Amino acid sequence: MFPEFLDWLARGITQASVWQMVAYFLVVTQLTIMTTTLYLHRSAAHRGVDFHPVLTHFFRFWAWLTTAMVTKEWTAVHRKHHAKCETAEDPHSPRFQGIHQVLWRGVELYQEARLDKDMLEKYGKGSPDDWIERKLYTRMPSLGPSLMLFINLALFGLPGIAIWALQMAWIPFWAAGVINGLGHWWGYRNFDTADTATNLTPWAFWVGGEELHNNHHAFPSSAKFALRKYEFDIGWAVIRGLQAVGLAKVLRVAPELDVRPNIQVPDTETMRAMMAHRWQVATDYYKLVLKPHLQSEAADLPGRLRRAFRSEGKWLSEDKRMRFNAWIAERPNTARLMQFRASLLAIYEIKSAAAEAKMEALRAWCAEAEASGVRQLEEFSQRLKGYSMVPARA
Repeated sequence: MFPEFLDWLARGITQASVWQMVAYFLVVTQLTIMTTTLYLHRSAAHRGVDFHPVLTHFFRFWAWLTTAMVTKEWTAVHRKHHAKCETAEDPHSPRFQGIHQVLWRGVELYQEARLDKDMLEKYGKGSPDDWIERKLYTRMPSLGPSLMLFINLALFGLPGIAIWALQMAWIPFWAAGVINGLGHWWGYRNFDTADTATNLTPWAFWVGGEELHNNHHAFPSSAKFALRKYEFDIGWAVIRGLQAVGLAKVLRVAPELDVRPNIQVPDTETMRAMMAHRWQVATDYYKLVLKPHLQSEAADLPGRLRRAFRSEGKWLSEDKRMRFNAWIAERPNTARLMQFRASLLAIYEIKSAAAEAKMEALRAWCAEAEASGVRQLEEFSQRLKGYSMVPARA
């Protein structure tokens, strides 16, 4: 009897090999990642995709079993992150909390934020509210991971405890830490959004597509995160597979941008595309107008200050921002281009019941740009007038 007990302690009832345990770990952690990115993030929080009710409930059950996360709480914290991004009210901004705090203790920030009842009511609307959600998932969230520990222990013996510990650390580290932390600190940016969100890498199979964080902040409701030919979103690949067998319905994806030639005056199609691709406008302006100008004008400017032109120096420290603004003030040509940028983006802020007010402002901006005598500005205006929105192929 005692040898059998020792054998069970070593490998559980499955008597699995080390490689079989590794395979099990990879499967369950990937399921947890997919539950987070597909259900909690793209479906519950942003309504970019709907899943079959049976699959939706599996996701809810798996989130409870492996993370103790409650749909309403996760949804509310994430929606508030988008609404208050890079402010003191952001639940997990490295700019205010510090990169080390978010990277290594991001789960603590989440746990603190989810206790805000007013936030849950404001940002958690539309979350599941059935009997099992109220009586089990929300009422006893810690029971899920405890049950998972028992399952792993029974299946694999003492190694199951190590597997469980790694499972419990997977989402807190990769999602609450790496994505929320490094995803606003380091990486590349396709879009000059109003926050600091970055893409960490063009692909990362172990985090479900969440590595394309800048793309997501540019188009939050899109179910597809990969927006460049060299990017791959494994979460989107799974959604497409589920859609093929009738288990998923894509509701929104980021629209593609087309540029029509020889458009003389901005029209309704221009305005529709411009509104949908707000951050592409800002990005194009930097690449086509400011960057060529700075290559000759800013040879003496450190790289960090040169890159700050993408955000008008918003994320610089106070002393660097003063140096940045003083540098611009001493160069009328640069100051003029920055004024053009500010007036272009101000069109988005026009509060008017009549869409024609925005259209008139855009036409006036294009006319002034083309009369500026600055070649890059004229060429950018010609491109902007040709913007056309083409729905992305789902």
